Amino acid sequence: MLRIIIAFPKLADAKKLKNVLNRNGYDDILACNSASHVIAAANESDGGIVLCGYRLPDMHYHELYGYLPREFQMLLVASPDKLQECSIGNIMCLAMPIHSHELVSTIQTMFWEMERPKKSPGRPRPKKRSEKEQKLIQNAKSLLMERNHLSESEAHKYIQKLSMDSGNTLVETAEMILALNE
Repeated sequence: MLRIIIAFPKLADAKKLKNVLNRNGYDDILACNSASHVIAAANESDGGIVLCGYRLPDMHYHELYGYLPREFQMLLVASPDKLQECSIGNIMCLAMPIHSHELVSTIQTMFWEMERPKKSPGRPRPKKRSEKEQKLIQNAKSLLMERNHLSESEAHKYIQKLSMDSGNTLVETAEMILALNE
């Protein structure tokens, strides 16, 4: 089962987010206030999401991300100013203040993609996209850009990564992102 590990310098903040997620049906959640605790818990888990702040007492988010098992994704929560300073890569972001529906929707999208069965690698090359398909991809990028404060390039890379990890097309992945955020 996939786990959510919430890590913030103030344990009370982590517990508040844990309560929000508990109320929305997520059960396997650990709240902690240090990166060392996150790493230990992640190494004992089968995978999941680390929801964390920009800086923990013992390391920054990007250092922590480097220590996580590859079965874990990261969701960074920080002020808009801090998010603009970040080199994000494959890390999802939410700007503070957090709205519970955006948090739950982002977690749901991340879990849904992690749990999807992988398709076989021997797929034929995709045909040229129609205008409708291009619009779906653009709408999904726009949603990620607005909600997660990503640049267009970062949003496209995130959709690409989800697509490659699941073995789905960009269009299928964009449809999934939009469907989970209605």
